[in-house]
Amino acid sequence: MPAPILSLRNVDKSYPREGGEPRRVLSDVSIDIEPGRRIAIVGRSGSGKSTLLHLAAGIDLPTAGSVWLAGRDLANLSDRERTLERRGTVGLIFQFFHLLPHLDVRDNVALPAMIAGERPSSWEPRVVELLTRVGLESRARDSVQKLSGGEMQRIAICRALLRRPKLLLADEPTGNLDDETSRAVMDLLVRLTEEEGSALVYVTHSAELAAKADEVWRVVHGALERTP
Repeated sequence: MPAPILSLRNVDKSYPREGGEPRRVLSDVSIDIEPGRRIAIVGRSGSGKSTLLHLAAGIDLPTAGSVWLAGRDLANLSDRERTLERRGTVGLIFQFFHLLPHLDVRDNVALPAMIAGERPSSWEPRVVELLTRVGLESRARDSVQKLSGGEMQRIAICRALLRRPKLLLADEPTGNLDDETSRAVMDLLVRLTEEEGSALVYVTHSAELAAKADEVWRVVHGALERTP
């Protein structure tokens, strides 16, 4: 078996609460995710699913336990080192797209490379490739404000895949779309991550979309349980 791209080991996460005991969100969570695997995370609203993704990306750190990303314990890295590790290893997709309205489609896809200070010659071919694969190459110079919700999420997927991440984390990636568009976007996301060889971890409320994963895990009272 290949080494996991992501490992959580006995992870707890609590948040301080004024005048009371800390609020525990996750409790003794352990999971290994190998390269190329598709993992769905389900559970009630507020159960800790998004917190789990934030820990996986190194956006937040656990109260106890450890998170290993590409063989590195994130707690042992500085804030800057965690940021650089995330940029190089992880692609992030959110429910509300987080596209920048003052940038066109091409520059929204290219944004991670632009932030990293890469020259256009290094990322332009990759942007064209990704836009072509999602059927939006003709919209490269359009304002993202002219796009439909499904088109915006396709652009967000392209942006997340730009730097060929080993791990893609998607938090309710179709939660802001109608059912038909949700299925189309999820099928696209699964196909692209398969082609890229990326592991995919996604949070969803939809049993239909969760069924597209290799494994489905449920967050229940802070614990992470694999479903049959």
